[in-house]
Amino acid sequence: MELPGLDDVLDRLHVVALPMRVRFRGITTREVALIDGPAGWGEFGAFPEYQAPEASAWLAAAIEAGYRGLPAARRSLISVNATVPAVAAADVPEVLARFPGAQTAKIKVAEPGQTLDEDIARVQAVRAQIRTVRVDANGGWTLEQAVHALTALTRDGALEYAEQPCATVEELAELRRRLPGVPIAADESIRRASDPLRVAQAQAADIAVLKVAPLGGVAALLEIAERIGMPVVISSALDSAVGIGIGLRAAAALPVLEHACGLGTGGFFLDDVADVPPVVDGHLAVASFTPDPARLATLAAPADRRDWWQHRVADCYALLNR
Repeated sequence: MELPGLDDVLDRLHVVALPMRVRFRGITTREVALIDGPAGWGEFGAFPEYQAPEASAWLAAAIEAGYRGLPAARRSLISVNATVPAVAAADVPEVLARFPGAQTAKIKVAEPGQTLDEDIARVQAVRAQIRTVRVDANGGWTLEQAVHALTALTRDGALEYAEQPCATVEELAELRRRLPGVPIAADESIRRASDPLRVAQAQAADIAVLKVAPLGGVAALLEIAERIGMPVVISSALDSAVGIGIGLRAAAALPVLEHACGLGTGGFFLDDVADVPPVVDGHLAVASFTPDPARLATLAAPADRRDWWQHRVADCYALLNR
């Protein structure tokens, strides 16, 4: 795809700050830059700590959605999992209430400052309501910690999978050998890797968790899904309604979709640029979501943050198509 001019991208940019219900990934406000493109809306939401070489893929995804458009859908409904942050076990029912009918739950574990006992209690609280559970450690365990933690977490029942229990591909491969009863899913080892297919070549995972923005767009994601040779789960990168719509379109375009996707995260925001219809019977309808102009104004980030994002877009743009 030929790149649009930088000035045109910046002219179409809207920077918003979305307040969150609970702390997630250590933040309580989610900033994203939205692009009102000729083919639709795109979302550039690389987390602030990501430097331009990594964040540029997120910009490429936003430009693709805004200027090129998205592929046709093969299905109209996407099964979604409930997402449970690292909350106290007593707060789990309130979180699950935001995902009516969900048959699968993803539970954050290995949160810095928390204990394995807290993780076990959170998982048990989810199991009391939802049978199929998966955990996500975001690479927070060493190999030995992962063996110990996953052994403890599976005493009361199986896990659908453990997502990114360790940081490196080598650790994932060894963990998969040592705990053959716990399927391993790779997230960061795909989306933050120079070679997203290495995890498959190393036989380090059973499932690939793919996110549109970090992989450079829907077309790139679909190519990886075709080549990686394992079942795929499409997940949100803590996206606004715009990004959720793009993720739904990616999931809908997959030839095969066997697992619930992590696209039901809109409920973590107190306010958003558009209304994503609620989860119904564990599913979201495939749709794109157009921001409400009034909400864009109300949720607009302060001027200094808009300047920061404009500079960031320019820095990332300079790295595209190199």
